[in-house]
Amino acid sequence: MSILSGKNILLGITGGIAAYKTAWLVRLLVKSGANVKVVMTPAAKDFITPLTLSTLSKHPVHSSFTNEDDENAVWNNHVDLGLWADLFVIAPATANTLSKMANGVCDNLLMATYLSAKCPVYFAPAMDLDMYKHESTLRSFKILKNYGNTMIPAESGELASGLVGEGRMAEPEAIVSYIENDILGKLPLRGKKVLITAGPTYEAIDPVRFIGNHSSGKMGFEIAKAAANLGAKVVLVSGPTHQKASHSLIEVIPVTSAQEMYEAVHQYFETVGVAILSAAVADFTPKEVAQQKIKKKTDTLTLELTKTKDILASLGEIKKHQYLVGFALETDNELENAKGKLKKKNLNLIVLNSLNDKGAGFQGDTNKVTFIDHKDQITEFELKSKAEVAVDLMNKIISEIDA
Repeated sequence: MSILSGKNILLGITGGIAAYKTAWLVRLLVKSGANVKVVMTPAAKDFITPLTLSTLSKHPVHSSFTNEDDENAVWNNHVDLGLWADLFVIAPATANTLSKMANGVCDNLLMATYLSAKCPVYFAPAMDLDMYKHESTLRSFKILKNYGNTMIPAESGELASGLVGEGRMAEPEAIVSYIENDILGKLPLRGKKVLITAGPTYEAIDPVRFIGNHSSGKMGFEIAKAAANLGAKVVLVSGPTHQKASHSLIEVIPVTSAQEMYEAVHQYFETVGVAILSAAVADFTPKEVAQQKIKKKTDTLTLELTKTKDILASLGEIKKHQYLVGFALETDNELENAKGKLKKKNLNLIVLNSLNDKGAGFQGDTNKVTFIDHKDQITEFELKSKAEVAVDLMNKIISEIDA
């Protein structure tokens, strides 16, 4: 899955011959999973039609402050467009538009939107060779970079004038790749590897029955998604669950039993910088597993159980450089029990939640947690979605490992 998936991308198109390439650019952005809206300068419509772009983006295309064919003259709100966008990409960016951007000239909807945008702005210059190298154009590049805008370098090749040289707009594939790599390169966990466990474990009684718990795996999968969105390569060891991970930076290792999870975690632990064990691992497993289905011959059934290996404690014993996080689901003496677990298992951080808190625990989409770190700092949070809890957790970890 592309890092652009789910992002709102506003594409600004100006009046240059390279505008014909923007149909394919819109297609690629949509294919990456982004939501795309288009703003055109009036001159851009001489090179490509709004109908084409609207069909590909599945959104109306805006080129003026009011809809031209609307008798009621509904205003196209440039502020709303700017605030909607997670990214603003101006391609092609002509010398004329670049000069306006650099000097704050606001004479069309695209420029008004640019001046209102709060998001990162990328621009892909497109012009003839001499225009590209002109001192005024180089000045525009410098000013826009100083504003914090990101320039997608033009390519060398045959230009509309017949000359061959620099000034040709980057190809749509190169533009998308450049933006993806730029975003990834700025992410705080880029290049780091994170190990996460999620879901329940199932301990077999016979070929049909098992001992398990109500964990859905939602919390662990949200943590994996949050870590991947920050650039980390994630190894997600998951017990049986219906949850799906579609991010390209997440590798799911499916397991069933506590022993399988133990083996998988130890296989990867040495290579990671952060390990977050959120799985609800069974504490006990049947001492003997029947090879055939146990028949219901008596009114009672006695099972002899034996303790499973404590995965979290085993990692605490061997950790070196790793930042180790555990979870504690408690029903009484919550804080004291969590602090004891933190110290006993040699953790850097423990995430406490209680079944006594409404909206917390298994199956639901929300959780109410408290962070307790190895410095005995305690941070309580209100009830939040598990996605928000995952973001809070990753922010805490980043603040610790960067300190």
